[in-house]
Amino acid sequence: MQTIKKFSNYLIISGATFLPMMASAQSTKDPFGLQNTDINGLGKADLKTSISGVIELVLGFLGIIAILVVLYGGFRWLTAGGDTTKVKDAQAVLKNGIIGLVIVLCAYIIVKFVFQSLLQVTGSSATN
Repeated sequence: MQTIKKFSNYLIISGATFLPMMASAQSTKDPFGLQNTDINGLGKADLKTSISGVIELVLGFLGIIAILVVLYGGFRWLTAGGDTTKVKDAQAVLKNGIIGLVIVLCAYIIVKFVFQSLLQVTGSSATN
């Protein structure tokens, strides 16, 4: 019963997240906006810039998840009520979230450096 409640909560949250995107479709021929690539700028960019944008988007999403893990660990620590086992569990979650955030930030810096160097060496113009 508990897993059904969790699953229904995930469905509600994901529906609330994606419903505005589906409602803002501008064309009836293409309701999901897949053909209009001028909005995100990937339609006119070269392949290296497009790949860099996708990787940065994924790393940004992972960074958000790491921050949420850190917030969850802090919340668990605050609600531990002085119980040492709960505090240690919360500290472990907090430590793992901070390690994940550092890894994501380092990966972002490395990807940004590599792709800017690649664009500079190949003579392409970087837009961001």
